[in-house]
Amino acid sequence: MESKVEVLSVVKVNYQSDLYKVVDALNRTLKDQDLMFGLALDREDQAKAVFTIYRT
Repeated sequence: MESKVEVLSVVKVNYQSDLYKVVDALNRTLKDQDLMFGLALDREDQAKAVFTIYRT
């Protein structure tokens, strides 16, 4: 069984320590709609976070 993940949107935002809570809430709320959200620190600028929206 092959699982495809499609990137719908990527945006860089200023990093805040509580951003992961928003991403967690989105993942818990919208998983039934085949959406997934990711958050990672920007490798080049640790003051920025990369927020990604996926369709699973």
